[in-house]
Amino acid sequence: MNKVTFHQIYRGWPLFVLAMIFTCIQSACKKDVTTGAPEITSVRNYAASPADTLVSTIITGQRVVLIGHNLKDAVQISFNGVPASINSVLFSDTSATVQVPAVIPFPSVPAESLNTIRYVTRQGATTFTFSIAAPPPSITAVSNENAKEGDSVYISGLNLFFISELSFAGTAITHFSEATDGTSVGFVLPALTQSGPVVVNTKSGIATTPYNVNDDKTGVLCNFDDINTFSWGTNTDNSSVAFPGNRGYYAVLKNDVLPAGDGNWWNGGRSINTNDVQWIPTDSLGVSIDDYALKFEINVPAAWSGTSIYVVKGYAFDYLARYEPWQGTNGTVTPFTTKGWRTVTIPLSLFRTNDGKGTAAADLTTLLGATATGAVNIQTKNFSGSPSASGLQAAVDNIRVVKIK
Repeated sequence: MNKVTFHQIYRGWPLFVLAMIFTCIQSACKKDVTTGAPEITSVRNYAASPADTLVSTIITGQRVVLIGHNLKDAVQISFNGVPASINSVLFSDTSATVQVPAVIPFPSVPAESLNTIRYVTRQGATTFTFSIAAPPPSITAVSNENAKEGDSVYISGLNLFFISELSFAGTAITHFSEATDGTSVGFVLPALTQSGPVVVNTKSGIATTPYNVNDDKTGVLCNFDDINTFSWGTNTDNSSVAFPGNRGYYAVLKNDVLPAGDGNWWNGGRSINTNDVQWIPTDSLGVSIDDYALKFEINVPAAWSGTSIYVVKGYAFDYLARYEPWQGTNGTVTPFTTKGWRTVTIPLSLFRTNDGKGTAAADLTTLLGATATGAVNIQTKNFSGSPSASGLQAAVDNIRVVKIK
């Protein structure tokens, strides 16, 4: 009897051990797959070695790697309260690659959300305090580069907030209004005494235009006053009744509704034609075609939604540039007007073949010729296959070509 009992215990012992081992393995496995709330311990720059270093400050639009624990299965990541786009393929338990939102409206971010990274998973959430800064400011456009005292002027760009200093043609602007998303700043222009760039100084850096404003000399091809190369075409005027805010003479483009395909620019009021002028210095022909732009001021008091303005050098229509501010994306049309004068900037790279819809010239010599001289012709046409949606009445002044880079 004892022998049998001993044998049963001996034979049952391995089963007991196996059961214990199996239980331990199950417990260990459960610990491996069970995660707690996320934790962020550091932030790295997302770049190839050796640039993938730990960082102490990040900026909008930067791609970073969040380092920590329990970072899988993220459902939301936000920077300064602004959600970032999530790509789960770039996540693991100990790291998460994510791009900081390109636009963060810093001035309107609540104080408690500033300099925070909020990380949420299915198991919990954490808030990590970390320095998030706006990138240096940039200027993309000036509403009127030749505005007069008392005119409203708007500077467009990116990261135009936390402005400590702002100047226009060397004159300090002490009162201005910033857009909360940092895309513009507006002010009423004080009296000016000179030409000079626009300078915006913020907490993140300084932006300066590569060209001067309040400048009626640099690169000017025709201003209808002291630099008057106007040859023939439309009428010129200096009345401030129909086009208020002018500094002197200007030209007027005008036409009624045009039939389909009507390009008879030589009809009265539909063209501005100058004598031959020097578009750029010949020693600049070797720079990039993107470095220069044709500019002029325009005043459009009545709704404009059909006629096209285009520009050509001389009378060879190999390359032309269209100005159609009423033309939206996907064929949409929005009637266009201006409140006073507005600066138009057309990079020379937008002078293209195929009625302005083809390819740009390979270089400045191809576009402007070996001497970079020729007439400036600004004309109107209806490029569509139906009557234009409207006529046009617009004043044009200060035709110039300036370096924009």
